[in-house]
Amino acid sequence: MVDLSRKFDVLVIGGGNAALCAAISARRSGASVLVLEGAPKFYRGGNTRHTRNMRCAHDSATEILTGPYPEAEFWEDLQRVTDGQTDEELARFMIAESKDILGWIVEQGVRWQPSLGGTLSLGRTNSFFLGGGRAMLNALYLTAEQLGVDVLYDAEVLDLDIDDGMFLSASLKQDDGRVSVRAATLVAAAGGFEANIEWLKEYWGDAADNFLIRGTPYNRGSILKMLLAKGVQDVGDPTQCHAVAIDARAPKFDGGIITRHDSVVFGIVVNKHAQRFYDEGEDIWPKRYAIWGRLVAAQPDQIAYIIFDSTVLNSFMPTLFPPIKAGSIGELAGKFELDPAALEKTVADFNAAVRPGTFDHRILDDCRTEGLTPPKTHWARKIETPPFYAYPVRPGITFTYLGTRVNKQARMLMKDGKQAANMFAAGEIMAGNVLGKGYAAGIGMTIGSVFGRVAGREAAQNARN
Repeated sequence: MVDLSRKFDVLVIGGGNAALCAAISARRSGASVLVLEGAPKFYRGGNTRHTRNMRCAHDSATEILTGPYPEAEFWEDLQRVTDGQTDEELARFMIAESKDILGWIVEQGVRWQPSLGGTLSLGRTNSFFLGGGRAMLNALYLTAEQLGVDVLYDAEVLDLDIDDGMFLSASLKQDDGRVSVRAATLVAAAGGFEANIEWLKEYWGDAADNFLIRGTPYNRGSILKMLLAKGVQDVGDPTQCHAVAIDARAPKFDGGIITRHDSVVFGIVVNKHAQRFYDEGEDIWPKRYAIWGRLVAAQPDQIAYIIFDSTVLNSFMPTLFPPIKAGSIGELAGKFELDPAALEKTVADFNAAVRPGTFDHRILDDCRTEGLTPPKTHWARKIETPPFYAYPVRPGITFTYLGTRVNKQARMLMKDGKQAANMFAAGEIMAGNVLGKGYAAGIGMTIGSVFGRVAGREAAQNARN
């Protein structure tokens, strides 16, 4: 049992990667730490449960990485996916700190596996967790508990007592009411508001009803809303988020990574009117996959279909749901209530525009279309060998970018520009400082680990002072 009558040095709200890195960092700095995880124990860990890898800068190949990924290249990649919409000071700080995280996270019990090849194109840049995100979480929780970190599950925070930028206590829901939890410092690591459909609808309208939430149903943004209401400065566009195309047959919440589609590059994508609407060959996978959620969200009824033929059926990572199969393009259209003539024309026009080249999914190859709008600038091959296949896809929201503004010490900034007295943030709740828009594979875990470690260390030091 956790003694809630005592005053802790550091209170961490959240239970995923960022929260655990903060808790471990604070405890290793000598602080007493309480972690409040709003989910039941089985569902602990927020979106970290569904992750697989982390993007960190490194200067040379390792046992798990096939080559160097210098800080300058990481920065260029971030600049490209965000279109420059990032806090350069914080972003460069995160990239520099990420070099140490590769070793530090192993010291906390996490294990890496050898790099993956294939269509992911991440063997040089991203380190993969042995056993995936849940195994990583289990290792971090075990380390935290062995260090003496207290953890409460089903710990829903109802209110935060904050006076002029100083955290005093949190009100915690209990079976018979509520209890006040006191701490010298606060680390908020409770995720975004992607599971709060009503909040999403404030910015997206009724379209949000058709969004699927890839991760935890517990990230409803309650802590973020409380902090912003208590004078913390916000950061980020509330309509920006990490969103990918996932199978339309996935559950509303918690479908995870096995519902994501990596097959766009091998075919074409059409909307409910059987019309293409974007270049399927714009960029290689780690930088292109996170644009498709928002693209589908902008289509009528927030639905689209990935169309391909039998020649590429085994070219990409399979998902939980099998593709829909048909003997002809017209028959395939009928299975989705699309106009058969319209889909046949779209495919025929695409095939006629394809120019020969040497196909190579690992690079920006020379297989392209000519005279087609929108073009397919790379990896364009005719869709002509039956049977034909399609996946229905909807926007899959991973996490939102509206968050709390922080500095390099992970300390929250107030609306008046002053630093919060004793409040820090890490993970998705502050990711908008780095991610103004767009996404690069594995960077969410980088943000969580780097700023989690910093937040915990700084919170512990603040508590001592």
